[in-house]
Amino acid sequence: MRVLLTGAFGNIGAHAARSLIEQGHQVRLFDVRTPRAVRMAEALGSRADVVWGDIRDGEAVRTAVADREAVGHLAAIIPPAANERPAWARDITVGGTRNVIEAARACKGPVRLVYCSSIALFGKTQHLPPPRTATDPIQITDEYTAHKAECEQMVRESGLDWVILRMGACPPLSTLESSPSGRVNPMMFDVPLTDRIEFVHPLDAGLAVANALSCAEASGKTLLIGGGERCRLLQGEFLGRTLEAVGIGRFPDEAFTTEPFHTDWLDTEESQRLLQFQRHGIEDYIRDTVAALGYRRWLIRLFRPFVRRAMLAQSAHWPQRRRHRET
Repeated sequence: MRVLLTGAFGNIGAHAARSLIEQGHQVRLFDVRTPRAVRMAEALGSRADVVWGDIRDGEAVRTAVADREAVGHLAAIIPPAANERPAWARDITVGGTRNVIEAARACKGPVRLVYCSSIALFGKTQHLPPPRTATDPIQITDEYTAHKAECEQMVRESGLDWVILRMGACPPLSTLESSPSGRVNPMMFDVPLTDRIEFVHPLDAGLAVANALSCAEASGKTLLIGGGERCRLLQGEFLGRTLEAVGIGRFPDEAFTTEPFHTDWLDTEESQRLLQFQRHGIEDYIRDTVAALGYRRWLIRLFRPFVRRAMLAQSAHWPQRRRHRET
């Protein structure tokens, strides 16, 4: 199958690309040119066709979508940037989705569209009994969820053969690479340690995208993508075990908010039946995170006090609570 991935060198996109290549598809990758993306593209060699461009550029998108049978659309801006620069983020997330839909409609043959959304659309649900289901009502709680809700509506009304994947938490395979800049994403501290969280290993998330592109039975469905029972924890256990494994160690409880976040456990029975993507659990994630760090793990251990101080400085909650405790 001739497939296009947008946002192809992001956390999930890169793994989806590898899955599609391994499955023998003709893969075209679309993303903005950055030094990191160029290195990743070079590593793939001739196994994929790479088209550089901005998802906001309608002509570039039409060129990328031309002659494709299926599109996995992952390009979007996520928090915190989505909420800090909402107009810019909307141009990319919503405008980019509109460009992909228009380009797919203009193709001569039918095009399947797999759209990657988010379980953030369920809002704060810790007070409700788990798990969340695909039919639960959505709540617009910030700019990011407003963008995703608008995109989902456009996809459903597109007239295309569509599938929507609402992704659960999908942390990268390195605690120190949680943002494009390589710095820790400060939103790590905005998830209470007592919140339920169901994460999905990036390899599994990429496989879900790849399999959704060719699964006929998934057409017209909104599917929840989480890791399953082996990936259902409380945030404190998930984060604590990961930080300990890489040598950083757990942070004080005071560094974290107590305000509920939009995480929860998910009903993935249907998505797993259709897409067969759940292959990794928490132990696998920790092992792969340690492996991804490589030699940097030893540097972390060597400079542990400085690393911890720098990471704690990213918490909006730690300094003010420490000052309050000292007064």
